[in-house]
Amino acid sequence: MSPDPLDLHFQGAERVIGCYVLETNDGPALYDCGPSSCIDRLHSGLRQRGLELQDVRHLLLSHIHLDHAGAAGVLVREHPELQVHVSEIGAPHLIDPSRLEASARRLYGDTFDALWGELAPVPPENIHVVGPNVLGLDCFPSPGHASHHVCYLAGDGTLYAGDAAGVRLQPDRTVLPPTPPPEFDLEAWERTIDEIERRRPSRLALVHFGVAADPESHLVELRQRLGDWTRRVEQGVTEEEFSESVRSDVTATGGDVETYERAMPFWQSYAGLKRYWEQRRAR
Repeated sequence: MSPDPLDLHFQGAERVIGCYVLETNDGPALYDCGPSSCIDRLHSGLRQRGLELQDVRHLLLSHIHLDHAGAAGVLVREHPELQVHVSEIGAPHLIDPSRLEASARRLYGDTFDALWGELAPVPPENIHVVGPNVLGLDCFPSPGHASHHVCYLAGDGTLYAGDAAGVRLQPDRTVLPPTPPPEFDLEAWERTIDEIERRRPSRLALVHFGVAADPESHLVELRQRLGDWTRRVEQGVTEEEFSESVRSDVTATGGDVETYERAMPFWQSYAGLKRYWEQRRAR
């Protein structure tokens, strides 16, 4: 059965941020949890599925960006038995999120609290660094969007893909790669796509948003757009030109531009692509 995303209604909008409830060999788990600003919606979504937070034994994180993992510390404070699974690189930033918060506050300024809410530490005893197998799911590194990103492949063929398979707001067809600074890496992301294709998932469970049942063509489009975007920025397009071209791509396939921009602000993707080329030239 295809997993059903739990819509967190980020900023009151549908199809922007989701998470998933899945059954593991040690009971129910959440895949990603969204930001603390969406915790009330997370609780109500769990209840609609006959669960309370205290019924959930594990939290599987793709990476520590706030739209995916911002609520982790608050959830553990509410439910001290919750076990949090994260990459080795990401774990220290959950235990002490002060640097992560300071960086995000510089980026978002006065909008930080409304967007993301509280960023609380996760006690070290609740943290588990992921390995190749996590609670019966295959787990593997999937850098490109972020160096510490991991994916989880379930036995039914569902790949819990985080941002490694891009953004596609079901039922819209457009696949976009979120490329924010500071860690976007084209070559690493292309290797991640190779790894996903090698594993031949049956479907892609996307946090932004929903389940893609056509992984082969989805990944082809993701790879093509990654190449196209990096070439555009290398050739000197401005942020305004870049953003307008992305809006045109979304509109051409009947997608909702406003919702895509909520899920992955186009100016952030431009900034990450620009930084990528600046770093390459500096080397």
